[in-house]
Amino acid sequence: MTGLEVHSMEKNGVAVVHLRGYLDAHTAPDFEKVLRDLIDSDRVRLVVNLCDLHYIASAGVGVFMGFIEEVRNRGGDIKLAEPTDKVYRVFDLLGFHLLYEIFKHEDEAVGKYLRPPAARKRGKKS
Repeated sequence: MTGLEVHSMEKNGVAVVHLRGYLDAHTAPDFEKVLRDLIDSDRVRLVVNLCDLHYIASAGVGVFMGFIEEVRNRGGDIKLAEPTDKVYRVFDLLGFHLLYEIFKHEDEAVGKYLRPPAARKRGKKS
């Protein structure tokens, strides 16, 4: 597999996006389109599940960086869930843990939106 499959679903009022395959310059537009469609429909509480993402290139990283400010300006956030070790190492190297909450399990990431704001804390891997 050298492509990317992107699927989104609603879970407790949170948009969960599953990525499967390779996120690079060729496939990044597919991911961008899904995020753009969600944001344009005012669904800005986002979780991106990375358990089936086998590879991420700089273009893929750029997608996350390209949307985070807009999402947060609209009162939402992007939380990352279940990264493979390989993908987590890339995010860790780039300091993503300082910008994004990264969770071991999708349900934890979704649940974070359901907690009161005072209970939320950025940059912690749960």
